[in-house]
Amino acid sequence: MMENIQMNLNLSRHIPWNRGKLLGQKPPLQPKHIWSIRTQLQLTGKVRDLALFNLAIDSKLRGCDVVSILVEDVAPHGYAIDRAAVRQQKTGRPVKFEITEQTRTALDVYISKFSLKEERYLFKGRHDHLTTRQYARLVGDWVELVGLDRKRFGTHSLRRTKAALIYKKTGNLRAVQLLLGHTKIESTVRYLGVEVDDALEIAEKIEV
Repeated sequence: MMENIQMNLNLSRHIPWNRGKLLGQKPPLQPKHIWSIRTQLQLTGKVRDLALFNLAIDSKLRGCDVVSILVEDVAPHGYAIDRAAVRQQKTGRPVKFEITEQTRTALDVYISKFSLKEERYLFKGRHDHLTTRQYARLVGDWVELVGLDRKRFGTHSLRRTKAALIYKKTGNLRAVQLLLGHTKIESTVRYLGVEVDDALEIAEKIEV
């Protein structure tokens, strides 16, 4: 009996934590994916999810920071503002981000529908506020709506999406660094998967 228990314990110890998981950086969403997900959320009347998805794309924040946003951070007077700032949990540094018109509209509808107070967390979960795990599950549900593999995409896909588009359009690493709240440009290079030589060539053109 004891031998069987010991054998089961040994087997459980050797099961790798990452079995069945896809590791590495999660790819950003493409513009066609963004619009498809937005359309699906609108058609199904998921007001909270639409506001969450749009703000996650705009803010470029980590998942832990997205779920920690307060109503007053983005709508201090009862309606969404065009720019906001949030202190990052990982670095303790504030990062500013723009809130586009379509995101402001989605936020206003959501806040009004649920009569959210300024001092409350913006995104409600089962208890107080949405957890990072619940947020990750929602992202998986969203990408599946448009035929994508939930194992390939995650909350970091949303964080990387707009940053990748900005870099692709402008080549301005410094701007992306500021928008992501990275303290070192090397972190931005790794995050975007930019080739080192290409990054240095671009960085040399940027005056700070």
